[in-house]
Amino acid sequence: MPMVLLPYVAAGTLVALAVLLAVRSWWAAGVAGVLAVLQLCWLVPRFVPDGGSVAADAPRLRVATSNTFKGQVDAAALVKLVREQRVDVLAVEEFWGAVPAALDRAGIAGLLPYRQARPGRDTALYSRLPLAPLDASAPEAARAQVAADVAVGERTVRLTAVHTYYPLGDAGRWSRDFAGLRAAATGATRNAVFLGDFNATLDHAPMRELLATGLTDTHAELGRGVSPTWPEDNAGYPYLPPVIQIDHVLHGDALTAVSVAEHRLPGTDHRAVVAELAVTG
Repeated sequence: MPMVLLPYVAAGTLVALAVLLAVRSWWAAGVAGVLAVLQLCWLVPRFVPDGGSVAADAPRLRVATSNTFKGQVDAAALVKLVREQRVDVLAVEEFWGAVPAALDRAGIAGLLPYRQARPGRDTALYSRLPLAPLDASAPEAARAQVAADVAVGERTVRLTAVHTYYPLGDAGRWSRDFAGLRAAATGATRNAVFLGDFNATLDHAPMRELLATGLTDTHAELGRGVSPTWPEDNAGYPYLPPVIQIDHVLHGDALTAVSVAEHRLPGTDHRAVVAELAVTG
């Protein structure tokens, strides 16, 4: 779990290095300098955009993900976000209880009329485009995910709404969820998109292993690899800004990120993430 705070540890190391140099503690400054270089080598690539060029006529898909925080998200605000951001596909995590009805009352069907949700799974997909349901369960996973195919231009994009168990609750279940995601990613097309609440940062080993299957993190691709999404201060965390990023949009190598942004929503402890992807492969 200390890996969660690696960006802050790196910042602290730089401060310590400056102090040690100021007081001329050369040996300690040398150690701090080595640590700082190692940490920066790990982190700096996340601030350097590495996406390819995107043709103006490349088919685009705007996706969003939002964790409802046990159904407490302001459904009207979420639907407003979908409308204003022209979202094509929305992944919803903690799709519990009154959430479906609340979204219906807020008018989600008028914007995203197609829905993929299954009993016993706490994720759902809403789409402006027709969805072809898929079985995203995997024997390795403790929690089955919801998945569907959608046509974008002449290509089929495979979307999986992700919500893994949280590691502090049960690390074994969390690891099994990631094993299931790796199995799904390994067998997925190059047009795959995995989006949702991964309960992991880019510094967690299971997330790195998932990315190693050929997926790309949209934030890191666009040079925004440290963009905290949790915990949001309007849902029981007063005065505390988000400190870690556990909500992600990952995609295969036939897609290229165009933009990504985080958005506050009343009632939930997660910031929503909205990304635009282009089909380029």
